Amino acid sequence: MRTTFQTLGPVDLRSTLAPLRHGISDPTIAMGPGGVALGLRTTRGPALLRLRAGDGSVEATAWGPGSKDALDAAPDLCGGSDDPPDTLGQDPSVNELHRHNPGLRMCRTNDAMRTLIPAVLEQKVTTDEAHLAYSQLVRRYSEPAPGPGKIYLPPDPAVLAALPYYAFHRLGVERRRADTIRSVATRAASIGRLSASARAGDVLRSLTGVGPWTTALVMQAAFGDPDAVLLGDYHVPNIVGWYFEGTQRSNDGRMMELLQPFQGQRARVQRLIVGSGVRPSARGSKRPLRSIATI
Repeated sequence: MRTTFQTLGPVDLRSTLAPLRHGISDPTIAMGPGGVALGLRTTRGPALLRLRAGDGSVEATAWGPGSKDALDAAPDLCGGSDDPPDTLGQDPSVNELHRHNPGLRMCRTNDAMRTLIPAVLEQKVTTDEAHLAYSQLVRRYSEPAPGPGKIYLPPDPAVLAALPYYAFHRLGVERRRADTIRSVATRAASIGRLSASARAGDVLRSLTGVGPWTTALVMQAAFGDPDAVLLGDYHVPNIVGWYFEGTQRSNDGRMMELLQPFQGQRARVQRLIVGSGVRPSARGSKRPLRSIATI
């Protein structure tokens, strides 16, 4: 099945859908010069969705039993529900970033579980560790999406809920994160009924093992919340602090003060700054990967 829909402005699919990609080894999504392809679980069944951006439009092609649902979801995935303002506050440099990135939209999957599972894996470990664990989890316990290419479906929560702890240990995931994943997976049906609202954030934060950082990731990717600021991230406060003040080290409290003038659009500003490539100089050696699976 195929359709083409108009967009209100340019859409950069790579930057818009970046929150759905958990490392270059993520088998559930592929990004290339020809567009973006991703596997989806829908109410009608699995689907593969391929998106290609044109001049003010996006062509969407879908395969599998869930094709209709996938095509219906495509506009929201491409930021169709996002309505970015012309300017972001009074800071000229931020507004310049905004002008130079008109295709960055806040995507909306309407599927909290898709982001919640990999977000839990990314808690309090290095990015490389988390991405490796997610890639292995998908390849071992999910299945390929229908259609061309080698794209996988996101893991089925019912499968994850039934896994014993040692299945996660083999992937390098310790008990705390494993138990959180199994716990939220058992509540997938109720989590799946959440919609974009302040209540959704409250419900997510009430889940054992799910804090502000994980909640913000889900609110951004699943519900397109332009104000869901990432808190508790190891790098982001330093990047934001460096951008505004030239400081090597910062913290969540100071970052929130710096972002306060952009209330309502703080997550968008955060993403623009992080995506700008501006970084404080690196200090110290990179932390080596652990191997929990061998412990």
